[in-house]
Amino acid sequence: MGNYLLAHDLGTSGNKAVLYHEDGTLAASVLYEYPTYYPHPGWVEQDPQEWWKAVCESTGKLLLMSGVQPAQIAAVSFSGQMMGCLLLDKDGEPLRNMLIWADTRSVEQEKWMVRQAGAQNGYHITGHRLSASYSAAKLLWVRDNEPEIYRRCWKMIHAKDYIVYRLTGVLATDYSDASSTNLLDITKKKWSDELLEAFSIDKGLLPEIHPSADVIGTVTKSAAAATGLLEGTPVVMGGGDGSCACTGAGVVSPGKAYNVLGSSSWISTASREPVFDPKLRTFNWLHLDPKLYTPCGTMQAAGYSYNWYKNTLGQWEQAQGSACGRSAYELLNEEIEKTVPGAGGVVYLPYLLGERSPRWNPDARGAFLGLNITSCKGDLSRSVLEGVGFNLKVILDILEGQQPIDDLILIGGGAKGDVWMQILADIWQKPVMIPKYLGEATSMGAAICAGVGVGIYKDYTAALQMNPVQRIITPRAQYKERYEALYEIFNAAYEAMVPVYERLADYRSRFEDEPDQA
Repeated sequence: MGNYLLAHDLGTSGNKAVLYHEDGTLAASVLYEYPTYYPHPGWVEQDPQEWWKAVCESTGKLLLMSGVQPAQIAAVSFSGQMMGCLLLDKDGEPLRNMLIWADTRSVEQEKWMVRQAGAQNGYHITGHRLSASYSAAKLLWVRDNEPEIYRRCWKMIHAKDYIVYRLTGVLATDYSDASSTNLLDITKKKWSDELLEAFSIDKGLLPEIHPSADVIGTVTKSAAAATGLLEGTPVVMGGGDGSCACTGAGVVSPGKAYNVLGSSSWISTASREPVFDPKLRTFNWLHLDPKLYTPCGTMQAAGYSYNWYKNTLGQWEQAQGSACGRSAYELLNEEIEKTVPGAGGVVYLPYLLGERSPRWNPDARGAFLGLNITSCKGDLSRSVLEGVGFNLKVILDILEGQQPIDDLILIGGGAKGDVWMQILADIWQKPVMIPKYLGEATSMGAAICAGVGVGIYKDYTAALQMNPVQRIITPRAQYKERYEALYEIFNAAYEAMVPVYERLADYRSRFEDEPDQA
């Protein structure tokens, strides 16, 4: 058996192919981008043939870059974007582009699903709200709007499932991806007969479900020719990207939690049982380890908020940074360090893109509150980072209602900035743990899955050795009371703004798209 593990992370913007040595060393990494199509507002699609091209070309480039021989690869596995809807005919050919996770065209189907099954009932069966974001509503949209395609459909699958099929000829999915369909009974871990009947969906359209670490097949002769892999190389099923990131971050036992701080941000934990929030604010995936769940809450505009702020109010920092070869964020952070925690009473509501968890309000919008004549730019900058921290604390509090969380592992691009890390530690009053790999957790989770599948690793705790914590940022107790008070104000500010958001939504629907009259 070889001693390298090949992981493909089929994300929204492209496929990241990463080669790891079994000891956790990253040998080489390649990103191959593919397009996303927007045929109409709210429609977001990708061509699965372009995923296959990306996997084939990135595999070849990775082998060339690393000097690793195909025979040295012990197994291949996958992480993939979740919540999509790819329809195949009986020959395994795609019937249309995949409706990806960001596609929201199926809002009418969502409303129908809620009427058919009930919002609370659907949530407690699937661990998720019944929503246009998930696979079931997208499938129903095709049934309602493209009946000929629906009639010819043999199976509905996800992105990584399609690539596994192209490599092995075996069509299946895993528990983590299945948990993103709105059709899985999350506690029984099988397709829900109740929901399938309520939605009039034939169970035969859904693939068999396997544990993520199952060796689902081996690379076929034709796939070997296309990718450069060795015929017969084991292919491990893999999982959804959220569950792979959870594993790669080292959250592989109950009570552990992590935060991904990227353009969007989420907090997730590992639990032996799903967490059902009475207000339906959080949701649940299945972990790569099928004995565990990953209760989760995702906010829309975390890094997006800081990026927006830099682009709109940080022009000086951008110009100065370009002149002296420094990042605009670095210059903004220096100003933040000169300000006092609490931002002088300035509160930022981070709802530039509406909000998923914890608010589930598409009409919510961003705001600065509490500005006064002494407010400085550093206060505004700090308030943006604090506002994201407060919003994430809402999610953290819900998850901690089920089990205590002592600390959080933090990954993603935002984890590179010590200023933001200290703000989060102070707001949450929990240590923030920074691991060795910040941007590779998702592919590392897939690689660990491959290693478990072929017996290189005993279990998923291998993540603790492969991506160890290297730094700990401790909370400062002197700011605990200050941030607790501001957190209450933050939540009160959102509640007070809800009727304003509704009126703004009405305003936009009436005037935003109308041409100006001279």
